[in-house]
Amino acid sequence: MTDRELEVLRAGPLTTVQDLGRSGHAHLGVGRAGALDRGAHGLANRLVGNPPEAATLETTVSGCAVRVRGTVTVAVTGAPCPVTVDDRPVAWGAAVRVPAGAVLQAGAATHGLRSYLAFAGGIAVEPVLGSRSTDLLSGLGPEPLAVGAVLPLGEANGPVTTADAGALPWQAPPRELVLPVLLGPRDDWFTPAALHTLATGCYQVSSVSNRIGLRTAGPPLERSRDGELPSEGMVLGAVQVPPDGRPVVFLADHPTTGGYPVVGVVPEARLDAAAQAAPGTPVRFVPVRR
Repeated sequence: MTDRELEVLRAGPLTTVQDLGRSGHAHLGVGRAGALDRGAHGLANRLVGNPPEAATLETTVSGCAVRVRGTVTVAVTGAPCPVTVDDRPVAWGAAVRVPAGAVLQAGAATHGLRSYLAFAGGIAVEPVLGSRSTDLLSGLGPEPLAVGAVLPLGEANGPVTTADAGALPWQAPPRELVLPVLLGPRDDWFTPAALHTLATGCYQVSSVSNRIGLRTAGPPLERSRDGELPSEGMVLGAVQVPPDGRPVVFLADHPTTGGYPVVGVVPEARLDAAAQAAPGTPVRFVPVRR
């Protein structure tokens, strides 16, 4: 046993280890994975003195609870939530010193979906293909957290940031998700009326969204041709349209190939907000011709 460890006491519905992902392996059929809200992940790391690539815990909706075996500096960012140390409230979005043996708890998100817990030194599970991220689609990386799991921590080596999240740049969970869509490569598979619907239709985030894709509820997009494409490469932010006609925005755990037409691509820089958009959030697509 070492004091550079934490024990999971409450895992929540889905808490995973995430870093910046495993880029460069799509030709092998391996997606990137990584933190869905990269801005919140990076901010948490910055607050505790970690480099951006250090691994954090990404929680979903109801947070998690861990016991630290040694004193460690921690920050919780992303979806705002109550944070406690041994049941005493502490700051969200700021560096907090957690003493050895104490229980750190990130509670249910008050708005948004995903919170990020950074520990000075980072989560030091064994990397797979250069990343510590959990990929839910491929199964690579560590398993989602379970009660009783013990995770190693790296050695802290950077200065703690004294500012809180309110003083540092981060995009809060959206009231309306506005997504620019660079049209193509398969926008010609849809009628002009469908592209008008994409731009003007009333969409919402569907409750079946996950780390693979943000699914939408709303009017279907009408195709101009029948049949299916041969499988082709898929990229982060691709807006794929399955047979039901309702757009799906591919997120970090997306497949590397697919056969449904892609009407356009959302720029990566605009996807952090999608990570925090709760079911029922209005979605507005803004098509842009290249």
